[in-house]
Amino acid sequence: VQLQASGGGLVQAGGSLRLSCAASERTSGRVAMGWFRQAPGKEREFVSVIRWPGTTTYYGDFVKGRFTIARDNAKNTVYLQMNSLKPEDTAVYYCVRSHSVITSAITDPQSYAYWGQGTQVTVSS
Repeated sequence: VQLQASGGGLVQAGGSLRLSCAASERTSGRVAMGWFRQAPGKEREFVSVIRWPGTTTYYGDFVKGRFTIARDNAKNTVYLQMNSLKPEDTAVYYCVRSHSVITSAITDPQSYAYWGQGTQVTVSS
């Protein structure tokens, strides 16, 4: 499975961006798909994922209602709408997908077998 992320860019604090992640194959079975991020000098951080099938979503604590994850089944694509962006949201955002169902450690990068190339998000103050 290949994941193609897009939608990053430069935005002022308080602005919005929408990230997209398209999978090369139809998503089937019980998997999770979503986003991690990594800022310079920091570890990878869980952002958000959505389970497949169903609509269960998970968010990192720092999101605090600012981000919304959604998916388009027909397009095999997951979206991350990011609002009220802050300078500390600056990072490379990676699209991820698990190989199978995740029963625990939803926030652990090791739970995800597939990673996209990353898209840069820069928030200026």
